[in-house]
Amino acid sequence: MKVALFGMSADPPTAGHQTVIRWLSEHFDWVAVWAVNNPFKSHQTRLEHRVAMLHLLIADIDSSKHNIGLEQELSHLRTLETLEKAKKLWLEAEFTLVVGSDLLAQLPRWYRIEDLLQQVQLLVIPRPRYPIDESNLQVVQKLGGKVTVANFIGPDVSSTAYRENGDREALTPLVVDYIQREHLYKCLPGNVKS
Repeated sequence: MKVALFGMSADPPTAGHQTVIRWLSEHFDWVAVWAVNNPFKSHQTRLEHRVAMLHLLIADIDSSKHNIGLEQELSHLRTLETLEKAKKLWLEAEFTLVVGSDLLAQLPRWYRIEDLLQQVQLLVIPRPRYPIDESNLQVVQKLGGKVTVANFIGPDVSSTAYRENGDREALTPLVVDYIQREHLYKCLPGNVKS
């Protein structure tokens, strides 16, 4: 069984995340998704809200395979701990850790990265505005990473663009509704109720 492990900050989860998850569901037996507190980022919204938005995002994916799960119990600051939890859920599975190209330069600073890379395949999803730097790729490979770059480019949307500019096109309607209902990201234009 091939399992894709795709954790994200989801602050908020975007239509781009949804597109990536849908693509992963076509290429893996199971896609495990969760929201995490990334130690390299500061988060604007509490984890419980990001989990709720991620649940809405996943529920809105039309997948005939029904092979996508919000596996929030996998969430941990250290991806190596996440992998240990995943191994208990899926015995004998082959795991692929999915990261966006924006995280490639960060990977060498992750906790016990060499141990992690010995136990997983690494799938890098190219993102617009984050070209894959060959030197970063080589550093990860020298650390033992078995790296594949996806033949897929995610849409040009991001959580940051939404937080900074209020770009609603970056989000799905269900996530926008949740944000408005819960009064999240209040400082953004278009999110303030008149």
